[in-house]
Amino acid sequence: MSTAVATVLLVALATYAVFGGADFGAGFWDLTAGGPTRGAAPRGLIERSIGPVWEANHVWLIFIFVVTWSAFPSAYQSITLTMFVPLTIAALGIVLRGASFAFRKSVVTVRSRRVFGGAFALSSVLVPFCFGAIAGGIASGHVPAGGKAGDPVDSWLNPTSLVTGGLAVVLAAYLAAVYLVWDARRADDTTMAVYFRRRAVVAAVVAAVVAVIGFVVLSSSAPHVFDRLTSSWALPLVVLSVLSGFGALVLLVRDAARGARVLAVVAVACIIFSWGVAQWPYLLPESVTVSAAAAPTGTLVALLVAVGVAVLIVLPGFVLLYVLDQRRLLPEEGVEDAADRAAG
Repeated sequence: MSTAVATVLLVALATYAVFGGADFGAGFWDLTAGGPTRGAAPRGLIERSIGPVWEANHVWLIFIFVVTWSAFPSAYQSITLTMFVPLTIAALGIVLRGASFAFRKSVVTVRSRRVFGGAFALSSVLVPFCFGAIAGGIASGHVPAGGKAGDPVDSWLNPTSLVTGGLAVVLAAYLAAVYLVWDARRADDTTMAVYFRRRAVVAAVVAAVVAVIGFVVLSSSAPHVFDRLTSSWALPLVVLSVLSGFGALVLLVRDAARGARVLAVVAVACIIFSWGVAQWPYLLPESVTVSAAAAPTGTLVALLVAVGVAVLIVLPGFVLLYVLDQRRLLPEEGVEDAADRAAG
């Protein structure tokens, strides 16, 4: 039963990475777009692209927290007690990011738009770094077992955490750039399609370099995870991630109309899945296994039932939202609202 819940948790993490990660990555490109004049076009595309879905993308984060504290309470206690600094920074960053994104569209002066735009962009980089650093701290064994608190600084500012935090930021930027190429093409904006295609290629190369550095760091700081990444069921996922990433890079360089977005998603999702498989059977390597950290069977059964109900009720709403977004039928993308048309 605990294996089923852990699988649900891993799928949710991968889903959040490919949806919410791209959301944060859009903020990275907002930060690097330049001044008000030079950055107006890319920021406009970013705003139209993430506007309809950015709130929905972060529902997965709430789901991940609820599943973790319900199914693995002792491990959740250890993680939150040890990682309260990056978790607090991430929580404040998410709030600041959302508020700044909303207010930036409402203010009229350039100075106010710069302030809110800067807060949106900086928090978009800080949050994925914190999440990646937390993952690195867990993988390298910096979270103690038994609901105890570890070192509040070294647990997330160690070599592994710095590399995984940096990798999270780069992967988020890479996914966002690939998605924005697609959105620019749908809007027949050739200039922005070329603009973000170049950035997607650069981000893909940087992500590959950081991933290689991460492997080197893992070999000494997290030997259990490294050994399983290179020898267990995680290895095919690593290979699939490399092949998908390379395929996406080739398609981006060749300016292919289709395929790059799907391959980019597979490449990033496989990184998350390979990390989960490599860490198995531990939830906190190498001290707490998934089965040892699990809540009583009754709790796990109730949780799985709730997940099943959520899939039936909530998932169709997500699918409808993304379909409407891709077909440009949502008001935030420039389609006039029906109520406005009637009033006019």
